[in-house]
Amino acid sequence: MILKTNESVISIAAYDGLSAAKGFHYYLKHYIGEDVYWYNRYIELSDSKVFPNVSINSTSESSIIYYQNVCTWGYSFIWWDLAKWIQHIDWMAMMGISLTIAPIQEQLWYEIYSELGLSEEEIDDHFTGPAFLPWLRMGNIRGWAGPLPSGFRKWQMLLQKQIIKRQRAFGMTVAIPAFAGHLPIAMRRLYPNVNFSITDRWNRFPDEYCCPLYVDPCENLFQNISRKFLFKAITAYGTDHIYFTDPFNEVKPRMFTKDYLNMTAYYIYDSMRSVDPKAIWLLQDWMFVSNIFWSDDLIKTFLLAVPIGNLLVLDLQSEQFPQYERTHSFYGQPFIWCMLHNFGGTLGMHGSVNAVNTGIREARQMTNSSMVGVGITPEGIDQNYVIYSFALERGWVKDDFDTKEWFNTYANARYGINNLNLHNALNLLKNSVYAYNGSIKIHGKYVITRRPSINLKPWTWFNCSDVYKAWQLMLDSNFSIPITHYREYEYDLVDITRQFLQIVSEQLYINIIAAYRRHQIERFNYLVDKLMELFDNLEEILATNVHFLLGIWLEDSKKCAKEELMEQKLFEFNARNQITTWGPKSEIGDYATKQWSGIVQDYYKPRWKYFLLELHQSLVDNQPFNRSSFVTNVFNYIENPFSYDTKVYPVMPTKEGSYLVSKRIFNTWTQLRSNKIYSSYTRLKVKIKN
Repeated sequence: MILKTNESVISIAAYDGLSAAKGFHYYLKHYIGEDVYWYNRYIELSDSKVFPNVSINSTSESSIIYYQNVCTWGYSFIWWDLAKWIQHIDWMAMMGISLTIAPIQEQLWYEIYSELGLSEEEIDDHFTGPAFLPWLRMGNIRGWAGPLPSGFRKWQMLLQKQIIKRQRAFGMTVAIPAFAGHLPIAMRRLYPNVNFSITDRWNRFPDEYCCPLYVDPCENLFQNISRKFLFKAITAYGTDHIYFTDPFNEVKPRMFTKDYLNMTAYYIYDSMRSVDPKAIWLLQDWMFVSNIFWSDDLIKTFLLAVPIGNLLVLDLQSEQFPQYERTHSFYGQPFIWCMLHNFGGTLGMHGSVNAVNTGIREARQMTNSSMVGVGITPEGIDQNYVIYSFALERGWVKDDFDTKEWFNTYANARYGINNLNLHNALNLLKNSVYAYNGSIKIHGKYVITRRPSINLKPWTWFNCSDVYKAWQLMLDSNFSIPITHYREYEYDLVDITRQFLQIVSEQLYINIIAAYRRHQIERFNYLVDKLMELFDNLEEILATNVHFLLGIWLEDSKKCAKEELMEQKLFEFNARNQITTWGPKSEIGDYATKQWSGIVQDYYKPRWKYFLLELHQSLVDNQPFNRSSFVTNVFNYIENPFSYDTKVYPVMPTKEGSYLVSKRIFNTWTQLRSNKIYSSYTRLKVKIKN
């Protein structure tokens, strides 16, 4: 309940600190016209701000509001210190988030491996570097970009204790990790008689960095290690009786039989229950989405191996690939409807506002629904904040939002003004980039950030002119924005400029390849010059805002080094490799790509420049483009060296403001647009869900 008791006091009565924080945010946004985001640390209130008298009672329609993805700890959180976490936890509380995860565990595993008899060298060979820990924890890789320094392990463990303490102080429930069965390959030396299996090769990683061991949960060794680990985890972090683990995340089980999968789930849960009789297993359902071998019968036998109510399922990408429908509400196990939305922390405007708006209601109203909550599960944050704000607020209420009204309210709070141009701009985006409702996966694989090829297939589901019109409306609103809200406006202005250039790059690419195939050398050269100009414009606009700087990511990584030079180089390598080649030989290259100042000028542009020079030469020589030679050379001379480079990049934006740069870019590309130097952008037909 929120009540204004007198001119200077707002009274918020709530069950716990979490509900009070949520109530505070509701009053802040809907009655004072202010909002909080991932990155803002304070709110400036003008002297003329009116604090209206209200009396509000509100109860969440969701028993649980969930947040986080195991991958977020690699793509977004890995270099964070306590100060950033305090700010973020405060945001979590104001969003009403009641359940989250605490995945840091390497110091505990170091202690266990040492107690079991592994050597320092064997442990070092197993642990990955910091930026790749989520995939070590899930049994996907081992050893890549390591070793993991002891000082970092200990600091991370201390940091997690501080994070959990603050989260629980608000009333949040924190799930801590349990054992899934993945082990270092050196365990075979200690236990030669145990029947280990080898996990699948994940994304073509070489033997040196792939395929850790897996011990079946029915084995005594599994039970012993599981209990030992859980005792240590509870001792270190306390417990709210919820434990998360995923035995088959993007790896196949040893056998796809009912007996084997039933046994696996039963004994994993049994190992939790033997330590904590109140244990609840928190499970991601991603393995059901990503592997066609998981038939409905196999899913059922796996889920029902755990007593009903003791397994809590995260339906990880309900907005696009819901699993609750095919599993008849997970055969009675409680589940959380989740919006995943983002892969790899990539930038690029997209979202499924309507699917989120109606999907939550439909899941709740389904016959025999076991839905208990709503969550957001992005692999990376710091992008498309509006869609996450929408999903979290939608999870709190029963009925669908009037989306136009919601976006107008969002605009009022974000920009500190009730402005028709800004309303129209955001609603243009709502009806275009945020109106996706198809089944094609959106992984942030845009032309400018991908390794060049003559066979890329850019596509869109919206009218690109809507983005251009929204950009124009935002530029026209510049002088109306209060100074107290200008930083939010500037961020969005940079983002929409970036988005427009991203779209145009794909239009240019299609026309460049068409000119190449038609041997139109003069047109080819002209369009190539325009694409190079576009890269310069993109670098220029990104450099005007602190949230789009490569230097921040790199410097934050080096600050985490507890010993000087060698650790700094190791951590910087981790930071660079993850956002570029993601592996020793670009095994999943460009998956976690970022549109940041620095990487545009020193990575993306050089790749495309080299590619287009090679294409031009093939035209001049009248010879086919040598794809194999290009791939080898671009990796050896551009991609791989970037991971090992130590160039220092700015951590402060350029002095010229975002508005002036954006306006100049707008004028340039408006003229080129009117001259129709690029055209025929392919709008592929998107398969729409029923």
